[in-house]
Amino acid sequence: MTTPATPPAPSALRPRHDPRLADRLARSAAAVTTGHHLRTDDFAAWLDTRRHAHRFRVDRIPFADLDGWSFDPRTGNLAHRTGRFFTVEGLDVTTGHGPTARHWQQPVIHQPEVGILGILAKEFDGVLHFLMQAKMEPGNPGLLQLSPTVQATRSNYTKVHQGSDVTYLEHFTDPDRGRVLADTLQSEHGSWFYRKANRNVVVETDADVEPHDDFRWLTLGQLGRLLHHSNVVNMDARTVLACLPTRPDGPATATGGAPAPAEAAALHSDTELRSWITRERARHDLHAHRIPLARVTDWTRGTHTLHHTHHRYFRVTAVAVQAGNREVSGWTQPLFEPVGLGVTAFAVRRFSGVPHLLAHARVEAGFLDTVEIGPTVQYTPANFAHLTGADRPPFLDAVRTAPPAAVLYDTVHSEEGGRFLNAESRYLFVDADAAGIPADPPPGYRWATPGQLTALLRHSHYLNVQARTLLAALTTGAVRL
Repeated sequence: MTTPATPPAPSALRPRHDPRLADRLARSAAAVTTGHHLRTDDFAAWLDTRRHAHRFRVDRIPFADLDGWSFDPRTGNLAHRTGRFFTVEGLDVTTGHGPTARHWQQPVIHQPEVGILGILAKEFDGVLHFLMQAKMEPGNPGLLQLSPTVQATRSNYTKVHQGSDVTYLEHFTDPDRGRVLADTLQSEHGSWFYRKANRNVVVETDADVEPHDDFRWLTLGQLGRLLHHSNVVNMDARTVLACLPTRPDGPATATGGAPAPAEAAALHSDTELRSWITRERARHDLHAHRIPLARVTDWTRGTHTLHHTHHRYFRVTAVAVQAGNREVSGWTQPLFEPVGLGVTAFAVRRFSGVPHLLAHARVEAGFLDTVEIGPTVQYTPANFAHLTGADRPPFLDAVRTAPPAAVLYDTVHSEEGGRFLNAESRYLFVDADAAGIPADPPPGYRWATPGQLTALLRHSHYLNVQARTLLAALTTGAVRL
């Protein structure tokens, strides 16, 4: 299989309308125990085989041992000698105005190139399957996790590292290769990236595509089953799966029926929901601009880490990597390592019998549009351990102390392992009534149906990556509300 040496830029393709697609996705989500090539119960053994088929190793190293990376003597920015991949710079942030304004500075990842997160789909025996890759990322707990068919930055697939071609890339750069089922630009972590976006794309093919050893075809239902296991399905796969045009408000059956509008029986209409987001974006003042890393206050650089003076939030560290199944078999790089396990949760409440999720209009300094919809709770508790009473983050304690019967889903997932080291969060769906979360939310929060949120993913920059992880659990049938 040949791949163009310099593929075109990943501009979005126009999905072809398929009125049966929701039914086809429901049929795939119903196929839980087995796929065309692999039984779900055999997946762990297959993944373990791939883990032992290659040499993987990640070691922490001092900054001085980074190969090709260095701190600029003038700006202090940490960058690669090619000027590509990404840089670690400073960010100066002010939110709000007047006496309530907050100001801080922090390191941030600046990566001004759009990556491709692409999943290839194909029907086997009348059921849609998705080609997933067992991919090693240096920051992943356990190193090997299930990723999209293609997960590559522009620097990767244009081979700045002078490595091998990205397998199956041509299916996402050649518009004649298949039918586009989903294709949007979505943000990455707005707290750690500065205005970073990736193309989230699913392409269906009719061609015979033989999976390489590190790839397997799986149904949506199999992926949903795997989303009940910690650190198996990686962040990049979860965000793409969330973008599939499923019907999470409707019956999760293989026979389907006419799709209901996303706003059917919703507490707020689609127009009201979009108006709320627009008002939230308009009312928040956010001023974030890049500054030299050397000018960032309250952060200290040592031989091995760049860290906050109070040891909160995250640290910048460096690693040396060996990976036998990557385009380059060995390299060094910096990574962001958060301090503590995160808690990320949607509160669930029924209105007139219809499940709703409590969405939060979340301001993050690295967002392109100031505000994106996040889950009800998205915090790292260790960062707020010194706060009490009204200063505590809203609903965090309610979620953490929710009785077991109120927890509908609780699984640890890691964030993007190519940039973050051991970045893990507990992802939860929690019954709002049992957890004591009120039906009348405070400003900045709004109840919306899963279908309304999924519909917003047809557009860019509406839902953040943490919300998309939780929606992926609904898209795949891992959670039934």
